[in-house]
Amino acid sequence: MEKKTKLPPKGAVLIDQLPNNAIENELRSDTVVVKSPPSLRIVPPINFCPVEKHLYRSGQPSAINHSFLQQLHLKSVIWLATEEPQDTFLRFMEENDINLFCNLGYDSIDSNSWDGLSESSIKQALEIISDKRHYPLLVCCGMGRHRTGTVIGCLRKLQGWNLASVSEEYRRFTGVRGGRILVELLIEAFDVSTIETRKEVAPEWLLR
Repeated sequence: MEKKTKLPPKGAVLIDQLPNNAIENELRSDTVVVKSPPSLRIVPPINFCPVEKHLYRSGQPSAINHSFLQQLHLKSVIWLATEEPQDTFLRFMEENDINLFCNLGYDSIDSNSWDGLSESSIKQALEIISDKRHYPLLVCCGMGRHRTGTVIGCLRKLQGWNLASVSEEYRRFTGVRGGRILVELLIEAFDVSTIETRKEVAPEWLLR
């Protein structure tokens, strides 16, 4: 018995009757074909994150990050590691007239990158952060984890954050190895009353 061919419903549009947009797009004269990568590469540094308005944190930027940093119009950088920044980063700051704050509060040249920040280092960093004349400002260290996390954690205490929120933010940047209990204890023990905030130069978000 011959099988009957099922006819489509009246008014139906068959698939082979649909317009081929791919071909149509190929024929459009205003179609832009990207044949090479963009000349400007906007790549943020490792562990980069805005902290507050015009205040940022990160690990040490490399050459590929310089185009990104130029968009921030940085005025100052707080460098928290004991070792010197890379030469490319130092050149970038010099070429862009960026102030570098480094070796904050170090009492001994024997300090190493595994040591925690001293109370004096944290205090000096927070005094710089508390002055909007240094903004836009980047706080960084080698990887942007523990030393940067210590200063930002103490800043959060100065802002009135509870310790649970401070610890959660710190651990967010520490990676799979997790945070250091000594860092969290240092943040908890830091006396924010030693930081004098001058209303005439303090960022608005610090006065709330």
